[in-house]
Amino acid sequence: MTSQPQTVPGALTGAAGCPFTGAAARRDGQREAVHEWTLEDFQALEFDPFLTGLLRHEPVARIRLPFGEGTAWLTTRYEDVKQASADPRLSRTALVDREVTSGSPHAIAAKHAALNYADPPRLTVMRGVVARAFTGRSMRRLRPMAQRTADRLLDEMERHGPPADLMAHLHGPFPLSVVCDLLGVPQDERARMTSWADVIMTPRPAPNRSKEAQRTVREVLVALIGRRRDEPADDLAGVLAAALEGGEITEDEAVSLATAILVSGAHAVRNNSANMVYALLTHPEQLARLRDAPGLLPQAVDELLRWIPHRNGVGIPRIAVEDLEIGGVRIRRGEAVYSSYLAANRDPAVFGAPDVLDLDRGPMAHLSFGYGPHHCVGSMLARMESEIMIGTLLERYPRLALAVPPDAMTWQRGGLIRGPETLPVSW
Repeated sequence: MTSQPQTVPGALTGAAGCPFTGAAARRDGQREAVHEWTLEDFQALEFDPFLTGLLRHEPVARIRLPFGEGTAWLTTRYEDVKQASADPRLSRTALVDREVTSGSPHAIAAKHAALNYADPPRLTVMRGVVARAFTGRSMRRLRPMAQRTADRLLDEMERHGPPADLMAHLHGPFPLSVVCDLLGVPQDERARMTSWADVIMTPRPAPNRSKEAQRTVREVLVALIGRRRDEPADDLAGVLAAALEGGEITEDEAVSLATAILVSGAHAVRNNSANMVYALLTHPEQLARLRDAPGLLPQAVDELLRWIPHRNGVGIPRIAVEDLEIGGVRIRRGEAVYSSYLAANRDPAVFGAPDVLDLDRGPMAHLSFGYGPHHCVGSMLARMESEIMIGTLLERYPRLALAVPPDAMTWQRGGLIRGPETLPVSW
C-alpha cells in the first residue's frame, strides 16, 4: 500500500512558538505529514519562524505552498541545500511541463528556453555566453561608471535636502542605471524598466499585470538584441547578439538571459541594498565598526548577504529524475524538491551564532547567490553595486541615520523579494 501525506493543521505555518517535536511530528505510522507554508509578509527583516523550526527539527520536510498542485520536499540545512542544488538527479528541465506547489500563481520566467529551467549541458552553454559580460575586465570598466552614477544621484539628493527617501534617490535608480549600462539599454527606455521589474517580481497581488510586464520587457529586449546584430557593441546585448548570430543560443534564450539579468539587477539589488543600509542603521555597533574599518566593506557585504532574509518563501524547485536520499530522507522519482538558501545561511552547524549580524565573522561560503550549476552569474556585479552604495553613503554622510523610528517604516507586501517601500534618512 502506498503511503499518503497527512496535513498537519497548524504545524509550522509560520507562527512562532507553535509546538513541534521533530521527526515524530512528521510521520504518523507510514504517512508523511505535510506542513502548510502560508508565506506570510513579515515586518522589517524578521526571519520566517517556519524556516527556523524546520532547520532545527525537520531539515527535510514535506510542504504545501499557496498555489499549484501537490506537495514538495523542502531542504533547509546547509549541506542538504548544497546537495539538492548540485545533484544531477534533481532537474530543473523536468519542471518545465509540470505543475507543482508554488508560492506564485504563475512562473516568473518563461519556462521554455529559460536559464533558470535549464540543466547541463545546455545550461553550461547559456551560462558561458552570459559570463562573457561578467568578467573581471568588464567589472573594472563598469565600476567607475557606477561610482559616477552614485555620486550624481547623491548630489541630487543633497539638493533635495533631508529627510530624503533613499529608495527614490539611490536604491531604485542606481541598480537600474548599472544594469542598463551593462545591457546597453537606451536612455529613453530606462525610466519604465524599474516599474516593469517590480511588477514582474510581485506576482501575487496582480498576476495579469505581471504577465503584461513580462511581454513588454520581452518586446524591448528583442528590439535591443536585434539592433545589436546590426550595430555591434561591447555590452551584454552585444554579447547575446553575437552568440545568437553564431548559433550558440536561440532568440528565446537570448531574451531569457537578458530578462534574468535585468529583473534581478533592477529589482533584487534595489531591495537587498536597501535592506543592507537599513540593517546597518539599526545595528549601530556594527555600523560604527564599519566606519572605523572601511576595509571591512567586502566582508561586511557578505555578512549582510548571509544574514538578511532577502526573499519571501523559496525560489524554483527541482524534480527528482531518479530516487535519491537527502539528509536521511528518501526522495522518490518525480517528486519536487525546494531548497531554502535563507535557512542554510542560518545553519548553526556552519555559522556560529547564526542569528547575530557580525561584520567580523570573516570569510564565509554563504549561499545567498545559490550553489552549483545555477549559482548566480551576476553575483560579482551585485557585490560591486552594494559596496559602492554602502561605501559612498558612509563616506559622504558621517551622521547618516533613519529619519523615522524603525517601527514606523513601511515594507513591501506580496513580493518575492523583501524590502522597504521607502527608506527615509537624514544626514
